[in-house]
Amino acid sequence: MKSARKLKTTLLVWDTLIVILTMIFTLLLKTGFEVSAIGLAGLAEAGIFLVFWISISIVAGKLRIGELTSMRKIVYRILKCNFLIMGAVAIVLILLRLEGISRFLLFGSFAAITLMELITGLVLYEVQHSLFLQEWIGPERFSGIRTNGLIKPGGNGNGNGNGHAGSDLPILNKEMQEAIVEFSGKAASDWLHRHARLTDPGTLLLDTSTRFNVLNLSTGQYTSVVNIHRINDIRRINKFFEAVNEKLPLNGYLIGCGETYTLRKNRILRKYPPVINYLVYTIDFIYRRVFPKLKLTNKLYFLLSGGKNRVISRTEILGRLYSCGFEVEEASPVGDLLYFKARKTGLPCYDHDPTYGILIRLRRIGKGGTEFNVFKLRTMHAYAEYVQGYAFEQNQLGLGGKISDDFRVSTLGRLLRKFWIDELPMLYNVLRGDLKFFGVRPLSKHYFGLYTPELQQERIKCKPGLIPPYYAAFPTPQTLEEIQANEWEYLTKYSRHPLWTDVVYFHRAMVNIVFRRARSK
Repeated sequence: MKSARKLKTTLLVWDTLIVILTMIFTLLLKTGFEVSAIGLAGLAEAGIFLVFWISISIVAGKLRIGELTSMRKIVYRILKCNFLIMGAVAIVLILLRLEGISRFLLFGSFAAITLMELITGLVLYEVQHSLFLQEWIGPERFSGIRTNGLIKPGGNGNGNGNGHAGSDLPILNKEMQEAIVEFSGKAASDWLHRHARLTDPGTLLLDTSTRFNVLNLSTGQYTSVVNIHRINDIRRINKFFEAVNEKLPLNGYLIGCGETYTLRKNRILRKYPPVINYLVYTIDFIYRRVFPKLKLTNKLYFLLSGGKNRVISRTEILGRLYSCGFEVEEASPVGDLLYFKARKTGLPCYDHDPTYGILIRLRRIGKGGTEFNVFKLRTMHAYAEYVQGYAFEQNQLGLGGKISDDFRVSTLGRLLRKFWIDELPMLYNVLRGDLKFFGVRPLSKHYFGLYTPELQQERIKCKPGLIPPYYAAFPTPQTLEEIQANEWEYLTKYSRHPLWTDVVYFHRAMVNIVFRRARSK
């Protein structure tokens, strides 16, 4: 890892030098090599271009070309990043209507820098694959331990390419332990030793971003699968989890890691100096969090990134595990990654239409106990609906019968909830007849299961409503028991005088909301 970081730093310095020298030459060429004619405006243009070029190069992964194994991939990565840079610059020019910027400076520098970077990539590839250098430096330290992304505990360092290197020894050999520390770090290695039975012959240790290495296994061959490669680089995460689920027996374990968006933000802000760090983070946020979620840019994002180094929230990581038939027993941040231990409890749900967009559909219990879709604006991270039970177990209920300090709610979501903006699409459910304007709230299956059986039966006798009865009481009921008592009182009165009860309760609710600022916190 240290050598990889050193190579990235070297490429960063070299790329910065290329950009600076190329732009100086382009400016001189434009002014007929008259230094005094460049002016402050020219230097400012060059500075802005430099910041854009380096920032997007970092975010788009150009500095990781040393990790690529073919010249074709290196060329593709450089061209992809550079055209992304020019696209971003063009958008800025159009939005800001900057007519005075020199097109000669921009496109001339773009062509020259791209040529120099391609030459650099060619040289780097030739150096890394030189037989003379390999013989001079010697074989790799961990040759034979990692083979096709598979690492088998107890290996003797003479891997045969199928993931079954060596004999099953009772303890990890020294080289294997050093390999884990080298790849994951000491803290992560300690976590893995505490939560995974690495010395067990039934444990398979992986370093892979493809499900091919899992599909190649025999079903029931292993009771635990440990993947030390972060899931952010897996193109189809659910397919990978589903493949592991298929190969594991019931109560088998999947142990892995991923970088959450919070840990990623902290890493970026810590890695770069002030001002630059927030510029890099902003570009990273737009490219890796906004682009994948918009229909106009989704395909472009996956075309450029290949699904690598994507940004995932903690909620999405855990939710994907639950949706694929696992129950999370441990999830802890270790360094810059979130490590998880999940037990197989059943088959995947194979949800082909997860709530991933801005407008979402949530399954709720309606009249007669039938389920229907409630439409809302997203206030939680993707796959949040699968983690409701886990969030309840971790945090329990707080004020208003809601899960306290719910990690599934996004920052924007808290703002939308504060002013009920997220519930505006539910008016469509009212018009469609799924909801009435006033009544008990439509509940998820998990939350519905927290109610007493008697209240459950009483609830499903009538349609749920948009505005719940606990807003009609003051002070507003806060605990689950108080909310259930409030609903019992409402439902009892509603069963006798439906229309009059709703009119009275609605009036009380509006008075409390408008004048007494009653809120569900």
